[in-house]
Amino acid sequence: MGKNNKNRIALTGGAAVAEALRQIEPDVMPVYPITPQTTIIETYAKFKADGEVMTEMIEVESEHSAISACVGASAAGARTVTATSSQGLALMNEILYIASGLRLPILMAVSARALSAPINIHGDHSDVMGARDAGWIQIFSENAQEAYDNTIIGMKLAEKAGLPVMAIMDGFNTSHCVENLEILPDEKVKEFVGEYKPEKYLLDIKNPVTYGPLALQNSYFEFKVDQEVAMESAKESYLEIAREFEKLSGRAKNYFESYQLEDAEQVIILAGSTAGTVKDLVDKLRKYGQRAGLLKINLFRPFPRKEIVEVLKNTKSIAVMERAISSGTYSPIYHDIVSGFYNSEHKMPAIQNYVYSLGGRDIFAGDIEKVFEDLKNNKLSKEIKYIGNK
Repeated sequence: MGKNNKNRIALTGGAAVAEALRQIEPDVMPVYPITPQTTIIETYAKFKADGEVMTEMIEVESEHSAISACVGASAAGARTVTATSSQGLALMNEILYIASGLRLPILMAVSARALSAPINIHGDHSDVMGARDAGWIQIFSENAQEAYDNTIIGMKLAEKAGLPVMAIMDGFNTSHCVENLEILPDEKVKEFVGEYKPEKYLLDIKNPVTYGPLALQNSYFEFKVDQEVAMESAKESYLEIAREFEKLSGRAKNYFESYQLEDAEQVIILAGSTAGTVKDLVDKLRKYGQRAGLLKINLFRPFPRKEIVEVLKNTKSIAVMERAISSGTYSPIYHDIVSGFYNSEHKMPAIQNYVYSLGGRDIFAGDIEKVFEDLKNNKLSKEIKYIGNK
């Protein structure tokens, strides 16, 4: 592939992320394999072996060690990335909070996957939803093109916001499926992300700092509030970077994708690869006169609740479809949508929570068409509905 020419090329989602990382060429990448993200680090390791990148790859003994090494490298002033899935992300859990609390701009590529037990290696959003309150910015991708784009956007966003970022794609549905996508020229990507120049870092001996100090009752609260202010500010930073990327690539980016929402009466909200199937079905239903629409979540943390409510204020009914269970209550995105309407001046439409495709269970156009039928005919309930379970 010519590195300095605009290209269309067929890649899996994992290879697309690795290609974006090659163009960014981070300083340090601690790695540990786990299905289905292993293709990312395998591909990048080949770039390293072939002399295409100078990144220091650190082969560690676990995902906990990988994120711990990321914390050390990032605190030392290095541009730092890693990748994981499923139990690997769960094993990192202790250190996720440390990375965000120390305001370290680490980029993590996640191929979202079901959590054990029972053992399952296929895709759903259980892992990333379990980490949604860990203080990391979270960006979802529908396909390989978005996985590539969001890796580049995520790196720049992490360093602008001073917070770690998860760039998320669906395990197998995206990570292992080959799609055509457009690769930007290397020099344009390098110019876009820029040279990383941390304001403060451990190896700056002329301006010594400490990371991870003790903070008791008289100061801990303030640290956490400052961190949350940064998270909220990341919304505007994301939009600025997304618009800048749009000028570079020609691909529109926003907090969410609005598909046929202008006059939509029945709307599905979801994140990830299923959006493509829903778009096809929306087009079909529109031909028969049903005002169907889709709102696809791109930026999940921080959640753009006001903007979503504004675009959905005239909707009659909404189905929030999620590939994760929040045990003992409704699912995460459903909570965010309902609370967004509750705290707005707009009347809340009927909203139904659906759970689907856990453990990689297939979902078909017919299943989604049934959801739209439920919305149109007001066959809704206060209980969670499960799609495709026996």
